[in-house]
Amino acid sequence: MKGKTLTKIETDYEDELIFYTSDGEIYKMYHEQHSYESVSIEDINGDLKDLIGNPITMAEEVTQDDLNAPESGTWTFYKFATIKGFVTIRWYGESNGYYSESVDFIRIH
Repeated sequence: MKGKTLTKIETDYEDELIFYTSDGEIYKMYHEQHSYESVSIEDINGDLKDLIGNPITMAEEVTQDDLNAPESGTWTFYKFATIKGFVTIRWYGESNGYYSESVDFIRIH
């Protein structure tokens, strides 16, 4: 995503974000849910509108184990920046340790 210019971000779906770029690409951030885990957006720090219309100058994924989780837990932070501001999307996943707690970020178009 670094260097791309976003034209729109859709947040109409539960625990899913759709990113549209000026070069016609579409990206989806979500979790492919199975039966024994839960992964969801916990918080969005910053204004997603600050990511629209200017090139992305920072795009970073950081994960951290939740040592206080009953069985297994993972924090995933997506950090984005433009000249207008910073946004951090914080996801949390928990499971019994046998299922993925990761966030999927794919190009769909």
